[in-house]
Amino acid sequence: MSQRFTERRSFLKTTAAAAAVGAVPYFVTGSNVRADEQKATESNDRPLVGCIGTGSRWNSVGPNAMHLGDVVAVCDVDANHAAAAHKKVTDIQSKKGVERKVDIYEDYQKILERNDIEIVTIVTTDHWHSKIAIEAMKAGKDVYCEKPLTLTIDEGKKICQVAKETGRVFQVGTQQRSEMGLRFLQAVALVRSGRIGDVQNVAVAIGGAPTSGTIPVADIPNGLNWEKWLGQAPMVDYRWRLDGKFAKTRCHYEFRWWYEYSGGKLTDWGAHHVDIAQWAIGQSGEGMGATSIEPIYAKHPVELKDGMPVQDDQYNCATEFHVKATFDNGVVMDIKNSHQQELGFDNGIMFTGTEGRFLVNRGKLVGAPIDALKDNPLPENAIAEIYGGKDPAANNAHMTNFFECVKTRSLPISDVYTHHRALTTCHLSNIAIRLNRSLKWDPKSQQIVGDDQANAMQSREARKGYEVTV
Repeated sequence: MSQRFTERRSFLKTTAAAAAVGAVPYFVTGSNVRADEQKATESNDRPLVGCIGTGSRWNSVGPNAMHLGDVVAVCDVDANHAAAAHKKVTDIQSKKGVERKVDIYEDYQKILERNDIEIVTIVTTDHWHSKIAIEAMKAGKDVYCEKPLTLTIDEGKKICQVAKETGRVFQVGTQQRSEMGLRFLQAVALVRSGRIGDVQNVAVAIGGAPTSGTIPVADIPNGLNWEKWLGQAPMVDYRWRLDGKFAKTRCHYEFRWWYEYSGGKLTDWGAHHVDIAQWAIGQSGEGMGATSIEPIYAKHPVELKDGMPVQDDQYNCATEFHVKATFDNGVVMDIKNSHQQELGFDNGIMFTGTEGRFLVNRGKLVGAPIDALKDNPLPENAIAEIYGGKDPAANNAHMTNFFECVKTRSLPISDVYTHHRALTTCHLSNIAIRLNRSLKWDPKSQQIVGDDQANAMQSREARKGYEVTV
């Protein structure tokens, strides 16, 4: 048994104070990863990877994948991103002694057509995820896709359907399930083991979207295929304005704050924290989820009509919000941009039960139930059981879990089915605040009850030529 595993096993067993939890680094790239790479290279069993979408977030996802597989193709509708990714891949793989030709594509279909590519990473804008993921699975590829997985509830239904039909391994990039010092795994284990009694409330703080003011129409940058970037979304003008050191735009990174391409903070951070919360309270399985969604308040930077923005020249996602989701097990989840005023935190999850409460976020795990672990630790295997019996202490844990599941054909820790259920709560919350009314949800039939207009917002009309078919 390696020294590192012994140390981590001891940590999991004793589960001392939050300070000890916080001491574990987010990403560890130590000797174990290099040994795994060397072993895989010697046995010539490293899978070949194609990377679809190579913007800012890919700079983490891509190198993590290269610890375990060899990238042979990169693809992006922005030629500048694709060229930078090509250089990064060749530099990293050359240093490891991997001499492979790396192709550059603008059209992701070129990657899906290649029989040698077994795995694809999808790190595009949110509104492109579902179409690429469905076609990748149907092309026989295993998929690692960044969160949030979908733009609509209907897309999640379709992805789950195709995943079942094809049997492909699919990991969603919700790294909180694997990393962040194992704080979130420990939080789930604490709730599941009854350390706070019966859960009554889960308060989730995820931040609000920024505002932009008016963004003028601008020339499309050289190398960007704007029409393909829009894909399923309506054809609109490219907009860009420099604001200090940062750009306000309809495009790269800032797409998060437009309902046409994303869901604001309710899906950007909700995909992380709501996911952990529903996992902990046992509401992420098939047929489970919130039964009612009540919008307490919401603030948007533009006027909405029938839930749709009436302006197209500035960010339109909610800057402030409070949504109350009630589950059939009696747990109430309060989802807000901030709980600072009443609970004292701007980001994180507060679990409250009949016998105590605690807070978890990416920086800390605190509360009386955490302090009590010094004298009454969790069982030695508690976190491993939460992690599906696999090693939660692995280097590069989330990507390692995915590659292991590709080999074993087992379900990864962040599967599409549980992610879809958590993201459904986020999508329903957005529908509720956009229409400014409460919704009744049937998690078994996955339908909004008695509200045709709200039900219609489960899907979107794709631009001709970009339809999603299953």
